[in-house]
Amino acid sequence: MRTQVAIVGAGPAGLLLSELLHRAGIESVVVERSSRAHVLGRIRAGVLESTTVDVLRHLGLNERMDRDGHPHDGMRIVWAGRDGLFIDTQRHLGRRFMVWGQTQIQEDLYAAADRRGQVILDEVPDAVLHDLESGQPYISYTRHGSAGRIDADYIAGCDGFHGVSRQSIPTGVRREFEKVYPFGWLGIMARTTPLPDVTYANHPRGFALASFRSQTLSCFYIQVPLDHRVEEWPDERFWPELKARFPAELAERIVPTPSIEKSIAPLRSFVAEPMRHGRLFLCGDAAHIVPPTGAKGLNLAVSDVWYLSQALAGHYRRGDDSGIDGYSARALRRVWSSVRTSWYLTNLLHRFPGASDFDQRAQEVELDLLKSSDRAQAWLAEQYAGMPFEGSGPAP
Repeated sequence: MRTQVAIVGAGPAGLLLSELLHRAGIESVVVERSSRAHVLGRIRAGVLESTTVDVLRHLGLNERMDRDGHPHDGMRIVWAGRDGLFIDTQRHLGRRFMVWGQTQIQEDLYAAADRRGQVILDEVPDAVLHDLESGQPYISYTRHGSAGRIDADYIAGCDGFHGVSRQSIPTGVRREFEKVYPFGWLGIMARTTPLPDVTYANHPRGFALASFRSQTLSCFYIQVPLDHRVEEWPDERFWPELKARFPAELAERIVPTPSIEKSIAPLRSFVAEPMRHGRLFLCGDAAHIVPPTGAKGLNLAVSDVWYLSQALAGHYRRGDDSGIDGYSARALRRVWSSVRTSWYLTNLLHRFPGASDFDQRAQEVELDLLKSSDRAQAWLAEQYAGMPFEGSGPAP
């Protein structure tokens, strides 16, 4: 099989890239290690920056999002013993963000791929990348017992943190930065009315977050030690603990119902540099992981593939390789900005094991500063709602 761009991974990054390339007249083939049902069954965060919303509208993938999604003017921070505050992105920036589930975005991307006849080879567990530093890279694989090969001009690695793409960059070239946090998030999904705003809570018992997927489907999270297991947290234990971490007036609005999904996720920050090696480009979780505190993971994947699609369009349309040569540096500037925002919110809102009295007082002063400073709130609003793309971006 021969194509212009081979894409490894059929998650949101891979299928969004294939859609953007199609709009630019560039052929692609997508290889995915899992089944379509497995990809569609993954539940992920759904807070979309304004730039992500703009991209989906630019591609005409916004009908369900605009009908069923939930635009927000900002997010709320509350903490024990102090008045909360509202980080108002609409007031400070004139921009809103959207709560819309990644599963629904994935469904729309698959539907768009099917309409245009996109080649997607799923259930390919053993793809191997070859000759990345040559002008003729290719992917070898086995699918349903038969060997195959895809020759391409370029390969886009959109296959997540555990995928083959990043590992295909030699260790002498690849540099990795990682910070592992000493706690995890226990999260549940339940059919109950959500709080009006995405609400973060700092409490002596630990962090908590109230978010949602629809007007009747809520997501709640609490900070737990890394060695805890889901089995230790039946609903009868989870709901009282969650409500204890919110102010009384908000806790009263949380109505416990049986959970329909429950999991514990560790928190880490991770960045791999560079995001380009020869004819291979990394996008999304293949190159970086951020703690979910800043809701940046999916949004960074969108900015990566936007930058890459623009770079490849410049190459094929005009013979201009400046975008390809500058892709890694351009993408990483946004990545590190988002990593810093997520790191800031994680440190601001969680209670760290072994924190000293000094550490605790410094955190409380930071919260008070944020409460009292309109400029500090404007900075956080800008970071949370998402910075504009470098260069040309989709028209809002």
